[in-house]
Amino acid sequence: MKQSIIIDTDPGIDDAAAISIALNHPNFDLRMITTVNGNVGIEKTTANALKLKQFFSSDVPVHRGSSQPLLTDIIDASIVHGESGMEGYPFPEVNQQDLTSKHAVEAMRTELLNHGEPITLIPIGPLTNIALLLSTYPEVKDHIKEIVLMGGSAGRGNVTPLAEYNIYCDPEAAHIVFNSGLPLTMVGLDVARSSTLSHNTIDNLQSLNQTGQMLHQLFKHYRGDDFEHGINVYDAYTVLYLLHPEKFHVQEADVQIETTGHLTKGATVTDFKSSFPNCTVVLSIEPDAFKDIFVESLKYCK
Repeated sequence: MKQSIIIDTDPGIDDAAAISIALNHPNFDLRMITTVNGNVGIEKTTANALKLKQFFSSDVPVHRGSSQPLLTDIIDASIVHGESGMEGYPFPEVNQQDLTSKHAVEAMRTELLNHGEPITLIPIGPLTNIALLLSTYPEVKDHIKEIVLMGGSAGRGNVTPLAEYNIYCDPEAAHIVFNSGLPLTMVGLDVARSSTLSHNTIDNLQSLNQTGQMLHQLFKHYRGDDFEHGINVYDAYTVLYLLHPEKFHVQEADVQIETTGHLTKGATVTDFKSSFPNCTVVLSIEPDAFKDIFVESLKYCK
């Protein structure tokens, strides 16, 4: 049976990999793509989502969401993803007619309440849209199967010593989501760092299919941490975890978000000894297993 999902995203080169899989894998029923300010500004993240929709000739609706965090200042990661957010591949200009007019939060509410079964939310950017959805329309909680998010770290961060980028961009939103009482899975830096894709594997994507060629060109412009060793395709771990949870090592924990610390803002404080866990933390996967399921999932793409 297909898993009904919504992807909330700030594309982003690694977002492109996750979206490619979600749009094409037969085990997923992607109900919509919602965009959020994050890696680059909302105009660019929305344009990038439309570029991917157009690349795959998809009819999945794209809804524009929040243009800024709840309280904190906007930051971006164009130094990592390039000025457009998806540098490296010559996507044609997008047709703005493909953008639906309803705001992402309203669109998610409507879909959740009217869909015949609970839907899994997959936020792979800052959690602004999801926090607004849960705060404004708490009635949707009964219609959310689970939230599987890319963000956080049980150890070191990547934008500060303790904070991961998506959480750091909007820690107040993350605090709302992590304390929502919903089934929550944190797919953070730990698992990605356990299974970095080698540059050789990235080069081999060129011969896979058109999607492999597209991702290869994007990855060659991706300047994430550990780039000298390979590529960490952070966002793809969310969809691959949903496809193959048995291949990942996980542990229950209570995860709380630091919102006020001068040196620790955005940290995901992870207590594995808590008697009251609120989250499943995905910690690792064998590198060869990740490579195999990543490449295999891309074979469903054009």
